[in-house]
Amino acid sequence: MKIGELYRRNIYGVIGTLVFHILLFSAFLLADVDIKGNVKEEAILIEFPEEMLEPEIAEPETQEENTDQPNSEQNTNTRTNIASNRSATENTTTSTDEFFDDDYLKEVEAAKQLVSNVNNNLAKETVDLSDIKMPVETTKGMDRDSIKNVIYAGESNIVYYLENRYHLSLPVPVYLSQGGGTVIVDIVVNRQGQVVNAEPREDRSIRDKQLFAYAKEAAIRTIFNSDNSAPYRQKGTIQYTFVAQ
Repeated sequence: MKIGELYRRNIYGVIGTLVFHILLFSAFLLADVDIKGNVKEEAILIEFPEEMLEPEIAEPETQEENTDQPNSEQNTNTRTNIASNRSATENTTTSTDEFFDDDYLKEVEAAKQLVSNVNNNLAKETVDLSDIKMPVETTKGMDRDSIKNVIYAGESNIVYYLENRYHLSLPVPVYLSQGGGTVIVDIVVNRQGQVVNAEPREDRSIRDKQLFAYAKEAAIRTIFNSDNSAPYRQKGTIQYTFVAQ
């Protein structure tokens, strides 16, 4: 009876002690502890890749020299091309000078000088023609019915159109220029017969631009008969035909 009563009193302590030892034994097994209490030490093997085991070999510095080599070659080629072009240009100039003789070169220079002189003359202002004398065709003493509107001066001619009017004084400028061509001048005439306005028509076929100046000046000097019944500002034309001298 006493043993059974003692067992019942200490059953929880026995169970706790037993559980404690079981847990302690399990801990020893997990830690792999020997009887003496020393922990076994096992070597840990770590494998590294072969790439990491091989030592890195530094590349020689000649790589930089190789990198710069194309630039050096390029600079050399550039200088060679420049020298070749310069040599070709000098050879071309020399060949050209040798091909043309001195007389031809002189003619070329003379032609250039002539062109320059012509351009300078064209750039100058038109000379004042008011002092230039011109032959004048007059109708003084002539019957009105016998007066024609066409005047011939050698191979050249002057034709005017002004309704119901005739000229009293008609300057003839067709001999003044070396060039040839026909210039038409639009005129405005008042009742007194004076030309108050004259404008030559543009004609690109005429190379001698001085013809326009001569024609305009001659038209301004032209005098027609007075007519009080005429328009206040009567329009007409005068046509000058210049023959190249």
